Amino acid sequence: MAFGASGKNSVKARLANLGFPPEDAAVLADHFLDAEARGKSGHGLTRVDWLESLPDLNPGARPRRTATEPGFERWDGDGALGYLTLAAICDAQLADPPERARIVVAANCFPTGMLGYWVRKLADGGLVAALTATSPARLGHPDGGPPLAGTNPLAIGIPSSDGRPVVSDVSMGRATYGAVLAGEASADDLVPFGGEQAHKAFALAVGLQLFADSLTGGGYGAVLVVARPEADPVPGLRARAGGVRLPGDS
Repeated sequence: MAFGASGKNSVKARLANLGFPPEDAAVLADHFLDAEARGKSGHGLTRVDWLESLPDLNPGARPRRTATEPGFERWDGDGALGYLTLAAICDAQLADPPERARIVVAANCFPTGMLGYWVRKLADGGLVAALTATSPARLGHPDGGPPLAGTNPLAIGIPSSDGRPVVSDVSMGRATYGAVLAGEASADDLVPFGGEQAHKAFALAVGLQLFADSLTGGGYGAVLVVARPEADPVPGLRARAGGVRLPGDS
C-alpha cells in the first residue's frame, strides 16, 4: 500500500495531536508507513490507534546514552517509546561507527516495532547488524504451560555494494502480537512457530529472552550488535539465487 505526502502528513498530524514533537512524529510516521508498504500492517497504522489508546503515553520523554566504552554502549529509553530509542541508537551508530564491532544494550525499550526497519537503516549505512528485542511473555512451551518468553524477533541486516541489503526479520511466534492487534490473527496463534518442530522456535525465544534480560537487567529491552563488514557476500548470493526473492527484498 502506497501513501503519498498527504497520507504521511495525516499520520504525522495524528501523532502531533498526541504531543509528539515534529521530529519524533516524523520518525514514527516513517516506521508505520514503511510497515504498511511492506504488508506488515500489524506494525503499521494500527499502532497509531494503539498509541491513541494509551493512558500513560509520555511523548516528551527522550532516550539517553548512559555508558560509552570501546565496543560497548548502554542506553535507557527513560520513558520514550522503543521506536524512538532505537532511532536514536541507529543514528548514533551511523554518526560514529565502531572501529570493528560494538554491542549496544537498551533498557526500558518498548515497543520496538518492525526490527528489520532498524537493521535496514544500518545496512544502508554500510554496517552489519543483528538486533533482538523482548516483549511481554506470550509464548509457552509447545507441550503447554504458562507463557515463558516474548515473541522475541531476531533481525539481521547485511549491506551490499549493489545497494540492496539482505534483511532477515523473524519473530519466534506463529503470529506477532501486532497481527493480533490488526485482526490478522487470533490470540491462539501466539505460540512458537514450526508445528511439530515448534520446540526449535521455543528454544530460540527462550534463548533470546534470557540473552536480553541478562544484559538489560530485565524489563523490556533490546540488544544490538553492529560491525563494519570485511567482505561483501551479497552479490555472489544473488547470482547463485538466480532471481529468487531474498529476505528483505521489495
